[in-house]
Amino acid sequence: MLEAIILGIIQGLTEFLPVSSSAHLIIFPWFFNWQGIVNTLSFDIALHFGTLFALLIYFRKDWIELLKTLPQKDGLIWKLVIGTIPAAVAGVLLHDWVEQNRSPLLIVFTLCLVSIFMILSERNYKKPDRSGIEKINFKSAFFIGLAQACALIPGVSRSGITIVAGLTRNLKREDAARFSFLLGTPAIAGASLLELKNMAGAESLELDIFMIGITVSAVVGYFAIKYLMLFLQNYSLRPFAYYRFLLAFVIILSMWINA
Repeated sequence: MLEAIILGIIQGLTEFLPVSSSAHLIIFPWFFNWQGIVNTLSFDIALHFGTLFALLIYFRKDWIELLKTLPQKDGLIWKLVIGTIPAAVAGVLLHDWVEQNRSPLLIVFTLCLVSIFMILSERNYKKPDRSGIEKINFKSAFFIGLAQACALIPGVSRSGITIVAGLTRNLKREDAARFSFLLGTPAIAGASLLELKNMAGAESLELDIFMIGITVSAVVGYFAIKYLMLFLQNYSLRPFAYYRFLLAFVIILSMWINA
């Protein structure tokens, strides 16, 4: 139960901070040698239910406005649909591969690679005159969606790679983050629903563990969204990139010590 609470806190923070929730959910059980249900992809995805609730609650007004754009051919909601397709296809095709490739070495590589992308995107970043996500076109939405599909690989960070993709499409940081979170809502919902059958087959004690993890990740996730949106109004992604490099170094050091 304590492990589930800790992982719920980690998921709530790292799902939205661009540091990779999958990396942390894999590394913590590996580092502390936690075994059992908390060290499975099913539990990781169950925790995403919590962050899904956080997204729906925080952006509830946005989703109401989005639904109003349904009759419009170029409505923002249709751009989210287009952006969701790459991750949906990749999720179905690569589910088994993701389950089998959760190694710390892979995470080290992806942590460093995306950190480089973050630093390069910030180096070339110029705050655009326009603001708001309503002006995103279908091409940009699909491009950001392709980036989101890459986040299936542990260590990439869905929010990190999609915010970087948004910056390359000339979005303000906070707008890139807002579109990232809205785009992530159906992706997280879809991945979670695919794992419902695994949760339904869990024993009673395991269901208790699932529920406490989901609840904690929801509460922590809500505040993580709130303060990240405020942070990006004035600060860059560089601190997160440096943290990712540090985490990669710690992983390599731990692997060397335990070798």
